[in-house]
Amino acid sequence: MKIGTLRHRVKIQTYTAFRDSFGAEEPEWTDVATVWASVTPISGKEYFASAQINAELTTKITMRYLCGITPNMRVVFDERIFQIVSVINYEERNVELSLLCKESVSDG
Repeated sequence: MKIGTLRHRVKIQTYTAFRDSFGAEEPEWTDVATVWASVTPISGKEYFASAQINAELTTKITMRYLCGITPNMRVVFDERIFQIVSVINYEERNVELSLLCKESVSDG
């Protein structure tokens, strides 16, 4: 991994939920870290569901190793949101992480 390839600023967020005054669960995403990364589209597909055409993009996000990143988190890049599908610690060397992510876009 070359430093020059990490040219995108992304936020890693974790999901937390709290109860409002009526006892209903309110979702909230909290920033864990803001890091430099490489965002690379891998594939895309379109599908028809609920009378809408939807697109699903698979993206690989490469970044320096950061302890504690899990598939329960998400990545925010500009206005785009990527759900983490898997976290790969390259050669288990704690140097680089590859996050395989899914971005869903609906044409509502």
